[in-house]
Amino acid sequence: MSAPNKSYDPVEVEALKPEEIERMRDEALAAFAAAGDLDELAHAKTAHTGGTSPLALANREIGALPPQAKAEAGKRVGQARGAVNKAFAERLAQLEAERDERVLVEEAVDVTLPYDRVPAGARHPLTTLMDRIADIFTAMGYEVAEGPEVEAEWFNFDALNFTPDHPARQMQDTFFVRGPEGVEGDESGVVLRTHTSPVQARALLERREPPVYIVCPGRVYRTDELDATHTPVFHQVELLAVDEGLTMADLKGTIDHMVKSLFGDDVTTRLRPNFFPFTEPSAEMDMQCYVCRGASVGNPDRPCRTCSSEGWIELGGCGMVNPKVLTACGVDPEKYSGFAFGFGIERMLMFRHNVEDMRDMVEGDVRFTRPFGMEI
Repeated sequence: MSAPNKSYDPVEVEALKPEEIERMRDEALAAFAAAGDLDELAHAKTAHTGGTSPLALANREIGALPPQAKAEAGKRVGQARGAVNKAFAERLAQLEAERDERVLVEEAVDVTLPYDRVPAGARHPLTTLMDRIADIFTAMGYEVAEGPEVEAEWFNFDALNFTPDHPARQMQDTFFVRGPEGVEGDESGVVLRTHTSPVQARALLERREPPVYIVCPGRVYRTDELDATHTPVFHQVELLAVDEGLTMADLKGTIDHMVKSLFGDDVTTRLRPNFFPFTEPSAEMDMQCYVCRGASVGNPDRPCRTCSSEGWIELGGCGMVNPKVLTACGVDPEKYSGFAFGFGIERMLMFRHNVEDMRDMVEGDVRFTRPFGMEI
């Protein structure tokens, strides 16, 4: 085997010539200086400092040199690689500073703008109106009472003096809940409540002994078709007062206070005789038209669409609590008397805000609810 070549000159190795090392260094420095962004600089770094870069390949040639030539060649390549790494670090810091300065301008946030750009929602006006009515009566000392929407037929009808053959107890007027297998719906004894009046019976049975002053807002169900003035699911507010010595005068005064609170101090009310199974005597309560104030009656030159030129708007039913209802609920009718009235919230909303189509209230369109705002 032949001995190592002691006279091998590293200058004769093309990759290790001084001018070649300088060329590799200068190409790397020029590539770094020409990089316009961090991505281009990263590509230039791989090309000029990676494992297959010219300077890295030249460095590998040093291992094949004679011992006396390795020091000089290693020094020459090391200086070039050091200059390349320094140039890369300087260009990296410069491009990062430019990037950060650009981000501050391009992604600047105007702190004077509203922080929350999500459109504000709105409570449904039915909810707002029910709460407002409840506030009127709680300010008078009444309590807010609630009851189940799936109700026993006894509470919904029998306790309120509805006879077994009353038309309201038929399936074409009432939603009956299907019973166990083999039991028809109208024999199950369970209904979706048709009014909020069952809460009256429950309150009297729970309190046992008057006085009782409650207001009952809630959802009720009837077999009506959905159209501009009817819906199978709607809301009512029921009021019940049972105490010693209550009369129709107390009922009239309470109704007047509610109407004035909702429509203005100059709106008057009236009672018209009527019949309801759970009150005796019974009446329909009307309020003076809040638009024409009665001026459209008999005046073809000033027609009123709100009251159809009648001067009055029907609100709902009312009356003194039937003694049979008090007896069914364990209250002595000889000692106590009471009054009650109820009306539809949807109808009241249509009056107050000139809503022409009841379907708008149930379709969930935010364009309907948003104009009412977020009244608390």
